[in-house]
Amino acid sequence: MRRIIIGFLVLLLVASVVSGCQKVDKNPYQKYSESFFDTFDTLTQVVGYTKNEEEFDSYVDKIHKRFRELHNLYDIYDSYEGINNIKTINDNAGIKPVKVDKEIIDLILFSKDWYKRTDGKTNIAMGPVLRIWSRYREEAEYDPENAKIPPMEELLEANNYTDIDKVIIDTEKSTVYLEDKKMNLDVGAVAKGFATEIVAKEIMAEGFESGMISAGGNVRVLGKPLDGIRERWGIGIQDPKKFIFSDDSELLDTIFINNSSVVTSGDYQRYYVVDDKIIHHLIDSQTLMPGEYFRSVTVVTEDSGLADFLSTTVFLMPYEKGRKLVDSLDGVEAIWVTKDGTVEATEGMKKIMKSNGASGANPN
Repeated sequence: MRRIIIGFLVLLLVASVVSGCQKVDKNPYQKYSESFFDTFDTLTQVVGYTKNEEEFDSYVDKIHKRFRELHNLYDIYDSYEGINNIKTINDNAGIKPVKVDKEIIDLILFSKDWYKRTDGKTNIAMGPVLRIWSRYREEAEYDPENAKIPPMEELLEANNYTDIDKVIIDTEKSTVYLEDKKMNLDVGAVAKGFATEIVAKEIMAEGFESGMISAGGNVRVLGKPLDGIRERWGIGIQDPKKFIFSDDSELLDTIFINNSSVVTSGDYQRYYVVDDKIIHHLIDSQTLMPGEYFRSVTVVTEDSGLADFLSTTVFLMPYEKGRKLVDSLDGVEAIWVTKDGTVEATEGMKKIMKSNGASGANPN
């Protein structure tokens, strides 16, 4: 959805193939993969085991179509004929409520709920502030020698219009209304993961029982690999000091999961440089500046939307506070990579990390 991205890394998490795996001749399932690049401004990869290529292709066609629909609904930049999307809501800020599809109502309600439960670090009403940062990133791309940080006065003025309580939802009428004309929504911290979860659930209901969807690093795995060998998918976690795609030697670690999501937020994903300092895209709603605590935070939990939301939220919290939050949530695990390269992980995460002896051979 973002048109211009500096230092953008297409893929954050990659499926790692467990060494020594061979296809079993009598296995009725074959492994296939496909990708598309026209939704959420990122590469989406689909990997799966099906009985034939036609079956796999039919699933991919449905996945692609649904991602296109959700991309259009959650778009903050472009309008589409016959569709009221997030941009439509922003265009009508302070004017009138906008009738929207259920997927938008659900996304906003989800985001408001988790905003309240997580100390307000991730705020979808921060559009006015994030637009300023986005403009400075775009200007830096065209003129990197004169890259600048936005003046705090400008950010503070924009922050007067980020009150999430002024995002009014009428579930009966299925409308969204922004009470101030200077407000606008930016759902970049959650939309891709939320969409991935919707698509994953729908395609599983269609019968796709063994697969993985990776939407620019928002990874959602379905079932287990039907290769006759492994019981869990292996997902490579990128080392934030290295820019890689699939070389195991460049990974921070590999984790093994089934029916779960993995999302990483890092300072190396979208950024520009001012005076040799990386100015990344994860903006703290309290300081209005990029988060300073970590290189990356990886969250594992079943719901991809929640994993997406929490990876940003925890990235913006001091370690002790983020650890307390993660430990308080059932079924949520995390890895933190600090500025000096120190790696911290929850106890549940350690049990599924290759570096601690986990493998894809066992179901747990």
